[in-house]
Amino acid sequence: MSELESIKQNFVTQWGALGSQWGVNRTMAMIHSLLLVSTDPLTTDQVMEELAISRGNANTNLRELASWGLIRSVVVRGQRKDFYEAEKDVWKMFCIVARERKRRETEPASKVLQNCVERAQRLKTKEAKELSKQLKELNEFVELANSIMDKVASKEKSALVPKLLKLLG
Repeated sequence: MSELESIKQNFVTQWGALGSQWGVNRTMAMIHSLLLVSTDPLTTDQVMEELAISRGNANTNLRELASWGLIRSVVVRGQRKDFYEAEKDVWKMFCIVARERKRRETEPASKVLQNCVERAQRLKTKEAKELSKQLKELNEFVELANSIMDKVASKEKSALVPKLLKLLG
């Protein structure tokens, strides 16, 4: 195995481990990273062979990655199989992940919190008022996070992130 292939293999393995720490299943992260470092689009069979995974596992995770918008199916002239390639623009990937996390995680969390606040506000006990206050503050924070994600992810190359990084640095 060449040094370049060794580096790619190490990246794919480590990205898979990191993905599981971020709440993404390991195989999905490994498929994404494999497509990210591949110079040419890959077929499902190539993904299966490279990662030693089943067809069902490959197909499920390829569909999920495509639903996020992190990979896309491409046509390769003269070929009948489906080929896949990753979005390679890092900023676009970040924006996609931010939008999807917001849609799949923080927006539903905000709805749950809002419902709990409304229910607690109908109760008149001291405990209910404290609970309502705490949940309302938590929901305000989640809504602020949603707003920030909207602003950051709404532009191809946001000027906001470099400014924020300067403030933090």
